[in-house]
Amino acid sequence: MKFKHTPFLLLAVATIALATATFVEKKQGHEAALSIVFTSWWMIALWALTALTSLIVIFRQKLQRRGATLMLHLSFLLILAGALITHIWGVTGTVNLRTNQTVNTFKNTSSNTLDKFPFSLTLNNFSIENYPGTLSPMDYISQIIISKENHTLDTLHISMNKIGETQGYRFYQSGYDADGQGTLLSVSHDPWGIGITYAGYALLFLSMVLFLILPNEGFRKLLREKAILTIILLCAPLSSQATAPQTLPDSLASKLGNLYVYYNGRICPLQTMAKDFTTKLYGKPFYDGLSAEQVLAGWMLYPTNWIEQPIIKVKPAVAKMIGISGKYASYQDFHSPEGYKLDIPLTDIHTGRRTENARAITDADEKMNILLMLFNGQLLKIYPYASPTMIHGQVEWLSQSERLPKDMPEDKWIFIKKSMDYIGELAWQKDYATLSTVLDKIKAYQEHEAANVLPDKQVFKTEKIYNSIDCTQLLAILLTTVGLISFFVYLYYWLRRQKTNRWLHICANIILTASLLYLVFFISLRGYVSGHLPLSNGYETMQFMSLCSLVVTLLFQRRYQLVMPIGLLLGGLTQMVAMMGEANPQITPLMPVLASPLLSLHVCIIMIAYSLLAFIMFNGLTALALSLHCDRYKSFISQLTRISRLMLFPAVFCLTAGIFIGAVWANQSWGRYWGWDPKEVWALITLLVYSFGLHRQSIHWMNRPVWFHLYMVLAFLSILMTYFGVNYFLGGMHSYA
Repeated sequence: MKFKHTPFLLLAVATIALATATFVEKKQGHEAALSIVFTSWWMIALWALTALTSLIVIFRQKLQRRGATLMLHLSFLLILAGALITHIWGVTGTVNLRTNQTVNTFKNTSSNTLDKFPFSLTLNNFSIENYPGTLSPMDYISQIIISKENHTLDTLHISMNKIGETQGYRFYQSGYDADGQGTLLSVSHDPWGIGITYAGYALLFLSMVLFLILPNEGFRKLLREKAILTIILLCAPLSSQATAPQTLPDSLASKLGNLYVYYNGRICPLQTMAKDFTTKLYGKPFYDGLSAEQVLAGWMLYPTNWIEQPIIKVKPAVAKMIGISGKYASYQDFHSPEGYKLDIPLTDIHTGRRTENARAITDADEKMNILLMLFNGQLLKIYPYASPTMIHGQVEWLSQSERLPKDMPEDKWIFIKKSMDYIGELAWQKDYATLSTVLDKIKAYQEHEAANVLPDKQVFKTEKIYNSIDCTQLLAILLTTVGLISFFVYLYYWLRRQKTNRWLHICANIILTASLLYLVFFISLRGYVSGHLPLSNGYETMQFMSLCSLVVTLLFQRRYQLVMPIGLLLGGLTQMVAMMGEANPQITPLMPVLASPLLSLHVCIIMIAYSLLAFIMFNGLTALALSLHCDRYKSFISQLTRISRLMLFPAVFCLTAGIFIGAVWANQSWGRYWGWDPKEVWALITLLVYSFGLHRQSIHWMNRPVWFHLYMVLAFLSILMTYFGVNYFLGGMHSYA
């Protein structure tokens, strides 16, 4: 083995060790994974040896003649050096402050001892800011006075994503006391490590930009090989028999859906809750030709009729337990004269005796609990009340079944307790005119009692439009079907060196453009309604990745015919993942820690990278299929190889930038830029895996097209593990993402 291969061998060992450690963490816990692998002496030595051998190879290969390449590699060495300094000399801890209390020590989390500050801290004030009209926290704010020998030195205002810093100590909002009179702050003292690491980040971003534009670097060389010039644009952000279900007429159900409701931590149309309710039960936002509002109204007003409906979607294991065939059960199917059929399996799960089919059982039980909450009135928080004892501007949202405040006037008490019962009576009597009037009175009560906190009327209407145009399933089927059909048709024309049929190309472009415009409109509506960029959960990020795929297709289709079917197929598959990953996607207020522009930038850039790497994977599958015909399609395989290599540079650079922007965000929010969470670790593994593909001058077998494409196809498994595997198998702090 030549010496220049040594760094790659060491990186391969480190990659395997990191992957193994995530499963060690799953079995033995985070602290065990830290001590055994992540921060062990041998892992630190492995990184150091990798850095040293890389430095030697850099100068042996005379990379100093290529400035951007040298800067790129040196930036990683600088980041590693900063991490080592932080690990050895950095100090982290926590300090708990009560209002008007002064302290000068903090708990060191590494040594579990009390360390002294060179100053004193006093909590002057702590407050929680809620989203307007809700009890959902928007931010936590601590006002800290820094003093020494009774002299005030500084005043710090610390909140989520806003650090307080003084004399080399950094303070991060971490938590608060239950009575609201105390705050918990994370403490970091690492003036050298953070500075060196951030310098490494800056050098990294600069070198990646230079690498893409300087003429003597690998990316420009590939461009001169007549690959796709427009790729550079991507670096910019861009059951049983049942009677017919009884419910309200569609117009009245729509009126019910027009009420406000406090749901999922925010105020929204009742239509939104109805849609989520129906999708949660049935897997679709409609049932038997009835709208979501009609389904919710049916369960509310005619429960004895609806408990017979086979509307509850269950997994095969649960269907077998409750004794039904098919995948839809009724409410009655879960009960027998002996009681609730899932009682014993749930007890086994809670006591640790059962792990098989646990997810399917708990999912089914969750659906039953939602129905119980609706039956007892807890689900519908539609009655706002501004109590005189509450802080000005705050409103409490109540349901009919709750214990109402003692200071509530009698007329409001009667209205809240009796209005829904009256609606039930009117529904059975089919007195729809009076029922409509009562709904109007509830809406008027809401607008009077919560006038200052209700969402803007335009936002309210927009959310109703958003709910009515959600065609994720239809779009997924359309794009996937068209993508598969057009792939074989385009490939046929391409291999025969013929132009694609003009009308086929026009039809594909119409579908592409219409889908792209729909997604832009759909995502924009969701962002407008939520009040933040919709990139905070798996459903939203997959929607954005689908959008990125279609944009890439639009940019490249004229230069490379197979981009069209691959882009349509990728757009459809990501829509399917969005649809399956979250059957009832909810719009929620952002957790305070997520309310940072760095998060949106981090997710956007990562999704662009994933889109490009998915194209490379599909390119690889095409090239491998063509390689079965030996030399017949050699020129086509070479073209696919050049395109994939060209895409790989901005893809890996976007992946790198996204990871390190995420690290900066983490440092701004939690006081540390790396915590060895499984999602973080697998993102690093993905980066290391794909970085091998950029070093074909040192890894000679990467120059062979078939081996290169095979590697790119297999490398995509690391992305699947990062995005899905961590969520479903490993968990961790990032499992929501």
